[in-house]
Amino acid sequence: MEVNEGGNELKNLRQIVTKAVIAKGKKRTESNVSLKPPNNPSSILGCWVINHTHQAKKVGGYIEINGKFDVNVWYSHHDHSKTSVYSESVPYKDRIKLHYRDEPTSGQEEIIVSVVQHPNCTEALISECGEKFIIKVERELVAEIVGETKVCITVHPHQFEEEWSFKEESSSHEPENIQQEKKGKDSPF
Repeated sequence: MEVNEGGNELKNLRQIVTKAVIAKGKKRTESNVSLKPPNNPSSILGCWVINHTHQAKKVGGYIEINGKFDVNVWYSHHDHSKTSVYSESVPYKDRIKLHYRDEPTSGQEEIIVSVVQHPNCTEALISECGEKFIIKVERELVAEIVGETKVCITVHPHQFEEEWSFKEESSSHEPENIQQEKKGKDSPF
């Protein structure tokens, strides 16, 4: 730290309290979901995951996310003679570890959870017993904590004006070429 000419340290430093991301965490999850349709499946014709919702709260050094999504499986049954769509809502709970840049300064932090990858089916199989679906679902979430933090700045001791290169203009004088254009249109000469 430099000492000013008058011998005062830190004279030109100021602290600004502002809101910023003070902690962040990210988690990618792959999980198997087991679903039992009313009919024994012959084959899986398609699978998709929709209607993802979630809520988050801070618990210690983690963000706890409670969410759910719907799994829809289109399948054939009765020896491939009929097709149906089986739907089931699947709940989940994720804990995302937070990595802090700044320690929290107040209890009024804001939690922001962004979905990098919505729950998505990566594989759909019929179980060995032939009665269930085994659905592999992946998802990825990022959690951020926005809170108050301090930023230290240096204040310049002298007033100064930035240099800008611009042409001086006056509203009372029009450029010569505009005056000539007006003369040409309005003048009978």
